[in-house]
Amino acid sequence: MKYTTKTTMLASLLAITFSSLALNANAVSSAESAVGPLLDNAIAGDHRSAKNKARDSQRHPKETLMFFGVKPDMKVLEILPGGGRFTEILAPALKGRGQLTVASFGADNPSDYMRNTHNSYVANMEANPHVYGAVNVALFEDEGYLTKIASDSQDLVLTFRNSHNWIRFGGIEQAYKSFNRVLKKGGVLGVVQHRAAPDADVKQAAEKGYIPQAYLIELVESMGFKLVAQSEINANVKDTKDHSKGVWSLPPSYREKDQNREKYRAIGETDRMTLRFRKPAQ
Repeated sequence: MKYTTKTTMLASLLAITFSSLALNANAVSSAESAVGPLLDNAIAGDHRSAKNKARDSQRHPKETLMFFGVKPDMKVLEILPGGGRFTEILAPALKGRGQLTVASFGADNPSDYMRNTHNSYVANMEANPHVYGAVNVALFEDEGYLTKIASDSQDLVLTFRNSHNWIRFGGIEQAYKSFNRVLKKGGVLGVVQHRAAPDADVKQAAEKGYIPQAYLIELVESMGFKLVAQSEINANVKDTKDHSKGVWSLPPSYREKDQNREKYRAIGETDRMTLRFRKPAQ
């Protein structure tokens, strides 16, 4: 009788455990299925610039954000959004349930390029409050990186094509340390970066906009992250990575102007690594 009672109790506990696991799995699946239509609507939205829409076939915004695990109720931090190509998608997708914060250059940045980029970006958001009214704007660099963003506050941090500049001008370790600080335990860091040849010199490659993938993974993991997945969503085997103006020879920059333009058009945008890291839960 005692054996039967214990067996019954064990069976009940197992049933409860498996039921909880099933509920959790269904919740994750539901969240993933919920974000797909939101991303589709955002990507198709009239608020997006024609210039950014034209790059979707080579930048794969939906696939990239789905790979990083974005969900409608997340707190997401986008690092140095530039012209806002991902802000256009994240802002409406998170509106009402989640929270998008962007870390930008700031209106007082001493660099004309950075200051003008920031001002143009903010002006576009202010002109479209129905899309961007809920977006928080923070300084990326202010006596340190992300100093006004609370520790352990973000579910997801995203950085697109920025890392080479932190090698060129300094600060790459400090940048990734700051991402670790602001992420919640178990939070995700998503990185897209132009990918150099495996044996490329790091400094020389960065001057051309590229970084060797193994180097970047090792550096990011040394800042307290764990690589959990990598994708070839944004790979391009046609990119020979030996262009005279580096990544800026290729579309959409075409920095060599009409020289070799058709050649570069045929290559398309750069070969990019797409990496998902996690901050340990413990």
